[in-house]
Formats: sequence, structure tokens, C-alpha cells
Amino acid sequence: MKRLLVFILLHLSLFFIVFAYQAQAEEEEWKIDRFKNLIYARVYGEIIHGDTLNFFIRSSDNCEKVWHNFTFYTYEQPGDINQLLHKHIPIKINEEEVTAYVDYIQPFLLGYRVLLSLGSYPIKEYIYELNNFYIEEERFEVQIIDGIDFKVSKYFDISINRWKLDKLVPSILEAHKRCKEISDLDS
Repeated sequence: MKRLLVFILLHLSLFFIVFAYQAQAEEEEWKIDRFKNLIYARVYGEIIHGDTLNFFIRSSDNCEKVWHNFTFYTYEQPGDINQLLHKHIPIKINEEEVTAYVDYIQPFLLGYRVLLSLGSYPIKEYIYELNNFYIEEERFEVQIIDGIDFKVSKYFDISINRWKLDKLVPSILEAHKRCKEISDLDS
């Protein structure tokens, strides 16, 4: 009888752990942090959780610009991955083909973390435009795609990720407010 009770309790415990993890994974969690004169808001990916969608705001820009970038982790280890640095590679945001600038590549775990930039924009106009885009499209998905002299499968084992942007506007407004506080302290 004791064995049966222990068996049931172990299975129930495992069920609740898995259930709690699933509930957390469904939740869109934004992080807002500071590094020197930079405030950044980020949200983690839905396919590769460690991939982040980032919005950097610098007090040196009077907190009026946002630098939009994202990371992709890859397990692939081609010897020439660093040749992508400071180049534009083809991507799709939802179904729209654009390019992203490879800003940084660093060894990470058993592969590489690649930081790709979409550019720097006036904060309020860009964030509201991006929010409207997200509402209309009902998703924000980035897929790295093949291009001229670029074969995605050579560099990325998983070439797609999605991010939830339901809390984009309040998160960026909070980051902007914190940036202004840095600016006020520096004055």
C-alpha cells in the first residue's frame, strides 16, 4: 500500500511540475534591464527560448531612439561563420522579405549566438507601428532565409523563431521612462 501511495504521489508531483512549467512557458515575460547608459527591454523566443527580441534605448540619444535587434542561437559550427559579421543576411518577418545586419557573433554553449539588427528608429513612431503590425498580423516571426551566396542551413540549424508582443507598448514605455531617469541623473 505504501508503494502505491508513493507511486501516486510521485506521479502527481511530476504532473504539477510539468503543468507549472507549461503555464510559465505560455506567459509572455518581458525583462527590462540597465547596462551603463543603456536601458533594454527584451522578450524570449517561443521556439528557442534563449533567443531574445531586444529594444535598446540609450540616454545619449536623449532616449528618443530605439535600436531593434534579436539573437539566434545556432548549433552549427562552420569554420567561416565570422565572415557573416557586419553583413546583411536575408530574413522574413512574417512573410515580408528584408535583411538583418549581423552585428555580433560569439561562441555560446556548443555553438554560436548571433546578434542581428533591424536598425535604429524614432522610439514612439516605431513602437506603435510595430505594435499595429503585430496586431494586424497576429504574430511576429523571423525566419532566416537563403540568399545570394548565403545558404541558411550552413550556419543555422533552426532558422525560425517567434516572439509574443502583446505587452510591447507598456514594456517599451517603461524602458523609456527608466532611460529618462538616467538622463535626469546625468544632467
